[in-house]
Order: sequence, then structure tokens, then C-alpha cells
Amino acid sequence: MRRRSPTNFPSEQMEKGTGKNQNSKICFLASLSVFFWMLLLYFHFIVLGGSTVEQAVKLQNGPMYSELQPVLVTSPPRVENLNAESEHPPVTYPPPYTEPKPTPVTSDPEMEKLNTESKPAIVPVTRKIGPPSETTQSREAEKYPFMRALRTVENKSDPCGGRYIYVHDLPPRFNEDMLKECRSLSLWTNMCKFTTNAGLGPPLENVEGVFENTSWYATNQFAVDVIFSNRMKQYECLTNDSSLAAAVFVPFYAGFDIARYLWGGFNISRRDAASLDLVDWLMKRPEWSVMGGKDHFLVAGRITWDFRRLTENEEDWGNKLLFLPAAKNMSMLVVESSPWNANDFGIPYPTYFHPAKDADVLIWQDRMRNLERKWLFSFAGAPRPGNAKSIRGQIIDQCKSSKVGKLLECDFGESKCHSPSSIMQMFQSSLFCLQPQGDSYTRRSAFDSMLAGCIPVFFHPGSAYAQYTWHLPRDYTTYSVFIPENDIRKKNISIEDRLSQIPPEKVKAMREEVINLIPRLVYADPRSKLETFKDAFDVSVQAIIDKVTRARRDMVEGRTDDNFIEEISWKYALLEEGQREVGPHEWDPFFAKQKDGNGDSGEAAKNSWENEQRQHS
Repeated sequence: MRRRSPTNFPSEQMEKGTGKNQNSKICFLASLSVFFWMLLLYFHFIVLGGSTVEQAVKLQNGPMYSELQPVLVTSPPRVENLNAESEHPPVTYPPPYTEPKPTPVTSDPEMEKLNTESKPAIVPVTRKIGPPSETTQSREAEKYPFMRALRTVENKSDPCGGRYIYVHDLPPRFNEDMLKECRSLSLWTNMCKFTTNAGLGPPLENVEGVFENTSWYATNQFAVDVIFSNRMKQYECLTNDSSLAAAVFVPFYAGFDIARYLWGGFNISRRDAASLDLVDWLMKRPEWSVMGGKDHFLVAGRITWDFRRLTENEEDWGNKLLFLPAAKNMSMLVVESSPWNANDFGIPYPTYFHPAKDADVLIWQDRMRNLERKWLFSFAGAPRPGNAKSIRGQIIDQCKSSKVGKLLECDFGESKCHSPSSIMQMFQSSLFCLQPQGDSYTRRSAFDSMLAGCIPVFFHPGSAYAQYTWHLPRDYTTYSVFIPENDIRKKNISIEDRLSQIPPEKVKAMREEVINLIPRLVYADPRSKLETFKDAFDVSVQAIIDKVTRARRDMVEGRTDDNFIEEISWKYALLEEGQREVGPHEWDPFFAKQKDGNGDSGEAAKNSWENEQRQHS
């Protein structure tokens, strides 16, 4: 029997089995491949595609900042990247362009059509990112010509950043020519001697030892025009590039100009001529167009009523500089401002002390601390019998009847009242110095007394508190005493009793505050510069810069003072930083009624000038 080969059957079976296995594997791999691609395509087009559309819908329907330009994203958006950009600003924006038309959100059938294309479609997404980034604010603000000046504030490496002052180069008829004709500045007095030494006047002799041997001058109380302008020449941050300027100074001697024509029968055309000429010159300058004059300021060393003639009557007082439409945009610094107008600001009267260096200030302060003061209170002044509202008569009576009060009467025959050494000697020997209204709200005497370390006593808030808000503390109780005028008129109070009730420790603290205020109340010698102290000039310039900077930022950020009421402008000066709204105030009765026409204010200005001339005659 022939045996069958053992390998035949198995090999035949293997061939059959191998064919079946190979077919099964191929089918399995094909099925797996189809499933994988279906899953991949499903995930890519349905999951990712659906998220992109959903994200676009969410971004378009979410909160938006209308002030921003829409940003078109042209790269395929991814969910995680969009979230990361939203959480980590700022966004870098492209250059300005024409805003694209809104991209419609596609419906599901349209998306399926997109998914069938060989490449995934790019869905444009319009996004509005907020809050506004610095880059956007800068781009939006380029339309303001003062932005270059505003940005210097942020340059910490520049010591003058945000402090540059541009000074107009005025024709000499607006300033220097007046000094050449100094004899015409007063009907009674030769003002030429008071314009010497950069406006400080002749040096004072220290015969009685009341002053120091240097830095003391016979300064005229209306000489701030020239003193301030000469101090500006020494300002450390002057610039010839007006685009860098935080403010623009106009060196017009407004006070000297009007002083030439207040007496002598000059008509209103003559009184207004220089003011109209100045405004016409300024408005033709390119610097004016930057803010319409709102960044300009000038100084007039006189009371505001000399520049506020309300009518065209020849008999009315002063000129109309502060009522000119262009001048209303400027800031005018005067020794007495109006509580009912917003374009003038009070700065100190000049005193006799003009330190040339810090040591002059320190020596004087130490001397005032150590003086023996034998009088409880004192008053230097004359009665006003023609003014029924004046309380000077009652004050003089109380001084005469008190054993601790000192009186220096300034009537016609009293020459000591016009002697700087006599006045300063009395103030130096007094704890309190009475400062009632003069012919107008304010007096130079208030600053002379504080220079002597004497605590001022005011009877009207317009004499200091609502006037010199840049230079004096808001809390007037730290350096002064306030006694309402009506308490004196009605004899409800004894000045001696009121002042005697103040504890010695409080008196000492108040006197120290007054002495510490001295540097910011005096004008340093314009021919030199204090090292660390800020004088009245420095304080005034910084206040103007702050005012202009706030106005510029308000313009950029779209803030307006729609609720501002000029007739109560004195209240706004008393607001704390950041406050904008005013309400009832304890001093409302003092400023409740504005003067009708020029009325009392014009007479006050006239009387003030007459009395000043009488002192120097």
C-alpha cells in the first residue's frame, strides 16, 4: 500500500486557511481605516467647525466698547487662543483702516457646504476687545494737538516732563515799553523806583533791626506783573517748542497798562485799546488754536474789578479785559479774584521779603519762632466812615479799649502806618493780626502779617479762604481764626475774649503753621533761584499746569462740566481732588448776592487805588 504523503493535506489546508485569514485582515484594516477617517473628519469639521461658529456668535453678541475700532482676525481662530487673548491684554492693533462690513454667521447647511471643500474655510471673526488699551487711546487721541505735551508727563527720565512752559514773544508795547514810560504808570507817584531791581523796588534799610540786611525791598503792592515775568525768565523748564508746553505764558503787563488810564479822564476806548490789541495778536498765533486759549495764562498785579467793566459808559471803572470772549478762555492771575467768575485766580500780594536762597528763608523763619510777642492782637488800618458795611470802626474801638490790643491807625496824618519797619515791628510783636476787608475783599497786610509769624484773623471768607486756594491750606483753622463780620457789627463778640479762649498749645501750633507757610507766600528774588523751597511763583505755575493738564485729559476722555455754574465758581475752588459737584455751603450768605453792575466793586477798586497812592505821596 502506498502511503499518502503527510504534507499534502496540511499544505492544501494551509493554503485554503491562509487565503481566508488574509481576506479577513484586509477587511478589518479597511473597516478600521474608514472608521478612523470618518472620526477624524467628524471631529475636524463638526466639532472644531461648530465651535468656531459658536465662538464667532458669542463674540459678536457679547459686550462691546463702541469707542474702539473692530479688529478683523484673518487667521483660522482657535478656541484656546481666543480665550488667551481675552485674558491677557493688551492687544496689538493694526494701523488704521476702513472698517470692514460685518461678517454674517452661516447656517448649518452653509457650513456643511464649506466642509465639503478641499480646504477648511476661514471664518472672519469681528472682535471688539475691552477695556480700551493704551495703544488704542493713543491712536484715538492723535487728533488732539496737545498729545505730545501730555505724553511728557509719563517720561520719568525727563525732570521737566509735564512742566514745560512756552512764553509768547510779545511786541514790546505790551510790556517793556511800559517800563520805559514808568512815570506814566501813576497819576501821583513816580513808579520808576518801584520797577527797579527786577520789580522789587529799592532795598530797605535795616536801621531798626526789623528786617535782615539783605533780601528786603520797598516793593509796591501792585508790582506782581513785572516780578512774575522776571521770575518766569528763571524758570527751569522753559521751551521754545510749544508742542511740548504744559501751559503758555503771556507776559502782558495788564496791571501796569490799566493803571495808566484809571485816572485823568481817559475814555473807554483808550482803556480797552491794549487789551483788544493783545487778544487780536494772540488769536493769530498757531499756539492759540491748540486749545482756543484755554492753556494760556497771564498775570495782573491788581484786583479783578479793574478789568471787569460791565458797560460802555464812560463813567464806569476800569477796562473790560476779563469780559472779552477770548480772555474768558485764558486764566488770569490777580491779587484779588472774583467769587462769581471762573477765569481769574487769586495769588498773593508781594511783600517786602524776596529771598535769594534757601538760607534767607530758614534764618527768617527761625527768627520769627523765637520772638517775644507782647500783644494778644493788633490792627493796622484806617476807618471807612463812608462805608456803612465796614466793621473797621468797631475793630478800632475794640483795639483802643483793650489792654492787650495794639492799634496803628493809618489815617491821613499817620506816617508810621506807611513805614514798612513800623508795620512789620508791630506784627512781629503780636500773636494775632486782625484782617478785616479793606476797600475790597483783600489786603496786602494779611501777607505782611503772616510773614511776621502773626496768626491772621479774618472776618470774611473772601479775604483769604475763597481767594488763595492754591497757596493756603483748605483747613483754615490750622493757621487762622475766623470771626464772622455780623458778630462784630451786632457786638455779639469781644475779639479779646474770643482770642483769649484759644489754648496756648493751639496758638503755638497755629503760629508754626503760619511760619511754615512763609516760603509759598513770598516771591523769591527773580535774579536768583531757591534751591528746595517753592515760592508763590512756583506754586502758581504748578497750579496752572495742573489745571491745563486736567482740561486736556477731560477732552481726551470725553468728560464735560455740563453742570458747571459760573456764578458760584468760588465753591468749585474749595472742592477736594476728584470732586465735581457742589452743594450748599456755610459761606453761601457771604457770597449770596453779586454786585449789580460795577456798583460797589468799581468803587472798591477806585478807593483801593486812591489809598495806595496816598501812602506813597
